[in-house]
Amino acid sequence: MTTPLPPPPPIRIAMPEPEAADPSSDFPGEVDMTLVDHLEELRNRVLRSLLAVVLGAAACLVFVKPLVKLLEVPAHGIRFLQLAPGEFLFVSIKVAGYAGLTLALPYVLYEVLAFVLPGLTRRERRLVAPAVAGSAVLFAAGLAFAWWALVPAALTFLVNYGADVVEPSWSIERYLDFVLLLMVATALAFQLPVLQLLLGALGLVKARTMLAAWRWVVVIAAIAGAVLTPSTDPVTMLLLSGAITALFLLGVALVALAERLKTSSAPRS
Repeated sequence: MTTPLPPPPPIRIAMPEPEAADPSSDFPGEVDMTLVDHLEELRNRVLRSLLAVVLGAAACLVFVKPLVKLLEVPAHGIRFLQLAPGEFLFVSIKVAGYAGLTLALPYVLYEVLAFVLPGLTRRERRLVAPAVAGSAVLFAAGLAFAWWALVPAALTFLVNYGADVVEPSWSIERYLDFVLLLMVATALAFQLPVLQLLLGALGLVKARTMLAAWRWVVVIAAIAGAVLTPSTDPVTMLLLSGAITALFLLGVALVALAERLKTSSAPRS
């Protein structure tokens, strides 16, 4: 009798182990899309953002009179005039538009992030949440600073300057243009520390380099204070330029702190 042959050993195929993904260059949300698909997605998100702004403005238009009265608070004792037929109607639409844009900003920011996040690396994604939170806080701080400091200071200077010569009776449209422009410009200027922190976190600029350019920053802050303040009075310009300089120094301190934390957390050889 012939003995049966033993079964052949199983064939093992050595599969190469997947390489460890580099967390600084991995794209966790990357989606393969054609250029036409990207443009279609961008169009849809822009339309939804515009619709949110329109709906916010329409909702604010219902309560526009209390909003206008609130904006008139810093102008104590000033008599406002309607100098043309329908002037207050156009002013109401303008105020509602600004308020609607402010209300819709969170949704607009969500649409922007939803569009750009798939193309960001893991390292860049970790910067999104702090940047968005800091930007929102600084935007609100800029509005509050303009409301409580810049607007009253500018109005006090402008009223007292010619109080013994002319009676202050202002156009409601010109006044609200002044207030809204000053508040929006100040809120945008308050985004400077967020921009500095992003540049520092991405390794594009060091804190020491930022601090070395402080003389240029003082000059640029003075120019920005002159350009951004619609009243061009020296009190408002000095307040705004001083705030921009202080924000720049705050941004330098945040970048230096981020560099120190990054150095202390790095593994030592």
